[in-house]
Amino acid sequence: MRVNVSPYILLILTTLFWAGNFVLGRAMNTVIPPITLSFWRWALALLILLPFSIRHLISQWSLIQKNWKSLIYFGILGVSCFNTFVYIGLHSTTATNALLLNSIIPVLIVIISWIFAKVPVSRSQIAGILMSLAGVVTIICRADIGRLLALRVNGGDLWVLLAVVCWAIHSFRLRLRPAELHPLSFLSAIIAIGLAFIFPFYLWEISRGGRVTLDLVSCGSMLYVAVFPSLLAYLFWNHAVVELGPNKAGLFIHLMPVFGTILSIVFLGESLQLFHVAGICLISLGIYLTTASRSK
Repeated sequence: MRVNVSPYILLILTTLFWAGNFVLGRAMNTVIPPITLSFWRWALALLILLPFSIRHLISQWSLIQKNWKSLIYFGILGVSCFNTFVYIGLHSTTATNALLLNSIIPVLIVIISWIFAKVPVSRSQIAGILMSLAGVVTIICRADIGRLLALRVNGGDLWVLLAVVCWAIHSFRLRLRPAELHPLSFLSAIIAIGLAFIFPFYLWEISRGGRVTLDLVSCGSMLYVAVFPSLLAYLFWNHAVVELGPNKAGLFIHLMPVFGTILSIVFLGESLQLFHVAGICLISLGIYLTTASRSK
C-alpha cells in the first residue's frame, strides 16, 4: 500500500487521535471497565478492517505463517499490553500523570535504539528531545514547578509506565517487521493476535462484575477508539516509523498534550493561557531540531 501523504502529517494526525483516546479513557473510566474497553476497541477495529484486508490476508497467508513469531510479538506488545495497561492505569491516576509518563516514550526509544541497534544520536536530536520534553512539562504543570512536585505516584502510574515501556519496544522493532507483508495484513494479524491474548482477561473481568451499559455515549466512545486511535493511528504510525525511523517518529508523541490543550479549549471551553503558548513553542522547536537532523 503506497502512502503519498507526508509521514510528518501522518504523525501529527496520529498524536491528535491518541490525545483524544487518553482524554476519553479517563472520562469513561467509571462507565466502561478497562479490559472491556480494550477488547471491544480492537474487536470493532478488526470488524471494520477485515472487508479491506481479507484478500491480502488470504493471498499472504503463507507469509503470515512464516512470520508468526514476530507477529505475536507485535500483537502482544503493541495491541494487547499498551492499550490495556493505559486504560487500567487511567482508572486510578490522572490524565496529567498519564501524559507525563507517556512523554518519556521518545527518550526510551532513543535509548533502546542506541543500545540495541547502535543508532547514532546527534546533539541536535538530544537537544530537541529535551526541549520538547520541557514543553510537555510546561503545559501539564502550567509552568508551576509546585504542581510538578505535588504529583504523587500510585498504582495507576505504574500501569501506565509499563504501557510506555511496551510501546517503546514495539516502536523500536517496527523497522524489523516483515517488509513483504501488506500493511493491512500486518495490522489485521496483530489485532487478531492481540484480541486472542486479551480475551481470557476480558472474561475474567466479566466474572468479577465488569459490565458496560450500552447507550449512545458508551457506543460512540468505543466506535471512536476503534476507528481513530486504533485503525487510522496504527496504520499512520507504522508507516511513519518505517519511513523516518523510531527516533524521529517517537518525538511527535510530545504533541499529545498540545492537542489535549486544543481539545480542551474547543470542547470544554477552556481558555488559551501563556503557559500553553510557551509549551507549544518549546515542543515545536524541539521537533524541528530533531527532524532537521540527518541522523535517524
